[in-house]
Amino acid sequence: MSQTHELSAEKRESVGTRESQRLRKEGKLPAVLYGHKLGTEHIMLDAKEALTHFEAGEKVFELKLGGKSETALLKDLAYDYLGRRIIHADFERVDLDEKVTVHIPIHFRGDAKGLKAAGALMIHPASDIQVECRVRDMQDSLDVDLSHLDVNESMHASEITLPSGWTLMSDADAVIAAIQVKKEEAEGEEVEVEGGAGEPEVIAEKKDDEDESKE
Repeated sequence: MSQTHELSAEKRESVGTRESQRLRKEGKLPAVLYGHKLGTEHIMLDAKEALTHFEAGEKVFELKLGGKSETALLKDLAYDYLGRRIIHADFERVDLDEKVTVHIPIHFRGDAKGLKAAGALMIHPASDIQVECRVRDMQDSLDVDLSHLDVNESMHASEITLPSGWTLMSDADAVIAAIQVKKEEAEGEEVEVEGGAGEPEVIAEKKDDEDESKE
């Protein structure tokens, strides 16, 4: 099971873009907590503490709020207009035994044997997969062994070994990683990748700015 991480939160007495900007200048991160038909609560977190957890890929938290503790799943992050700085977080109340659909980051392991070939390179269009699982069975990331992958071979989402209780929600035929060979033209002016591999797939776009409805 993914470890449940504690985060201290405080209620926000007022909302709005200007108020959120003021909080961020004071080292706070505006956020919302919703779900389980309990309504939406506008909260704030210590930005430094929260971002340390987020950057580590952690998703399940025990939010300490107003003398009580609530289990919450990190559902979404909003970024500034440059797409660099996190300016808002969304949390959803959950029970440890309920099933949720989440994106799990992939960590590639092993030295693919195909990379020993001259000009071989690896492409990995996906950096995560979408799965359904119980909250208590979640992991912060999933290791995927690529040591068996040879030249002109691809690994698809359906080939990933999932933990017990997980169901793959991503396209089963989605390419997770592939090894191809660069081929130089006779003139030496151009380089192409055999197999017609395109640009890596964009998994998700960062939000341009915080949705004012969350403020």
